[in-house]
Amino acid sequence: NYENTFPLFQKSGWDRRPPPPLLAPGLSSPVLCLSCWQPEAVQTLYMRVLYLLFRFRPECHSMVSPASTTTLPSLSAFITPAACLRQFLPMCMVYDFSLNDLLAPKKLKTVFILSGIMNFLHFRKQRMEVMRDKEAKLVWTDNLTIPPEQQAEAEELAAALAEVQATTVHEYKEVNARNENIAELKTRIAEKMQKLAQVKVEVSEVKEDITRLKSQIVESPEELKSQMEKMKETVKKIKNSIKETDECVVEIQNRVQNMTHSEAALQKVYGLLQDLETSMESTKQRHKECQELVAQNEKMQKELKRLCNEEVHLKRVLGMKLDKECKQNIRRQKKREMKEQHVQEVLGQCDQIQQKREEMADKIQEITGETQQLKAKIKSLREVCSKETEKAQAVYDELSTSMDELHKRIEQHISDLKVNVTKMSADF
Repeated sequence: NYENTFPLFQKSGWDRRPPPPLLAPGLSSPVLCLSCWQPEAVQTLYMRVLYLLFRFRPECHSMVSPASTTTLPSLSAFITPAACLRQFLPMCMVYDFSLNDLLAPKKLKTVFILSGIMNFLHFRKQRMEVMRDKEAKLVWTDNLTIPPEQQAEAEELAAALAEVQATTVHEYKEVNARNENIAELKTRIAEKMQKLAQVKVEVSEVKEDITRLKSQIVESPEELKSQMEKMKETVKKIKNSIKETDECVVEIQNRVQNMTHSEAALQKVYGLLQDLETSMESTKQRHKECQELVAQNEKMQKELKRLCNEEVHLKRVLGMKLDKECKQNIRRQKKREMKEQHVQEVLGQCDQIQQKREEMADKIQEITGETQQLKAKIKSLREVCSKETEKAQAVYDELSTSMDELHKRIEQHISDLKVNVTKMSADF
């Protein structure tokens, strides 16, 4: 009920503010033409509203129950829609709807009724949205709560997740340590290679010195022997250092091969760790989402408590208003009874007018019959007159021809008399 479910809506005066633009039968586009105040347009608009709200189909508008015996066929098509509107419009705070608002609508009254209907439609839309939100929140909370049957599985998954996190942290530490060892070995190999290059450079320099000294040797064989011995000792030292460096290089190469194998294994472990990291991130994100949903649930519960308190307050206000409305309803009931009596009187007058109309229609039929008889007589008289006129015309034509001949004879006779008179005067 519009009045009982949202009483603050009435206090704000929103339902009595100036109405929005009048809507066409589809209730989707404003109509500003003058023809919208015609009875047919208003009737189609009301019927469209009934169809939208109650699925009251247009072909049912003219259906009348067998018990209803109305003598006016023009009113029978509006009895069922009028009854539906009388049941519906009190929800829109419109209590003074009558049959004249359908048959002969007035502009201000129609605007008032349409304003109430539009306010009810806005209120209905708002309440439907609120109910949808509440249903969605309930479904959301049901999805968030873990059933007791699955709590054991959730705890096992959480323990397994913690173990995976601990193992990944330990493996990360081992991988970092091995990477540091590899970096140290690479630095050592680079130093050894630098030393080997320096030794090679020294050997080449010694060879150059030997060749240069051979060219300069011109001394005694004893000094030559001593120098050769020194040179042999240096060569032995160089060879020993070269062997040591070769051995170090071989060891380093073996270590490098081992490190490559270990790097491949570490890369595999690193790929597994990345997969674990992605899974951990997804689990963390889900955990965050769960926390957010829990926070939203708490907020919604607080809001639900607030709404419950508001509902209690509104119920109290409703109780006060219902007492007032009971008294107002009693007064309105009396007014309705008076209006219904007036409507019955009007219907009786309409019946009398219909009877008079039928009597006048009978008289008009009699008069039309007499006029048709008179027209037939007039037509026959016209035919007789036309025939008589034709006969008179023929007689007139004959008389005119005979008169012309007579005039000619008289003129000839006169001329003959004149001739005779002239002869007689001449004789005298």
